[in-house]
Amino acid sequence: MAEHHFHLKASWPGLRNGTGSIQAGKLQTKISIPPEMDGPGEGTNPDEMLLGAAATCYIITLAAMLERSKIEKESLTMESEGIVDVTNGVFTYKKIIHRPHLVLKAGTSDRDVEKAVRLIEKAEESCMISRAVRGNVDIAVDPIIASAKK
Repeated sequence: MAEHHFHLKASWPGLRNGTGSIQAGKLQTKISIPPEMDGPGEGTNPDEMLLGAAATCYIITLAAMLERSKIEKESLTMESEGIVDVTNGVFTYKKIIHRPHLVLKAGTSDRDVEKAVRLIEKAEESCMISRAVRGNVDIAVDPIIASAKK
């Protein structure tokens, strides 16, 4: 069994509404509480980072599955949404919705289109971040699949 270790350094010199920074490999950014939660909104925040981790893991997993299945795509783009519930001052990351837009190469067979639909769901189940938050954050997939014009 192989393990991969990832490291992050964080600095938070101020108080609640201060600004800090993180550095992890090629990721270097300021961090603060988002304006939606009465923070200064500088740099990124944990809510965006969890959404970013889930979205990048999902789209990379889906692209790899399509490649292994030899399903050719014209493009793969996605928008994702994170929903945070605030009840009695307690913030809970409730749901993530991925909205992948997959455009398949012109002439893709009906069989491969059906397989792509299955892979869109399977990618969410297989993604490491989805598995890590499963049971705590609901993750939904709302895809659009199209074929390129000939």
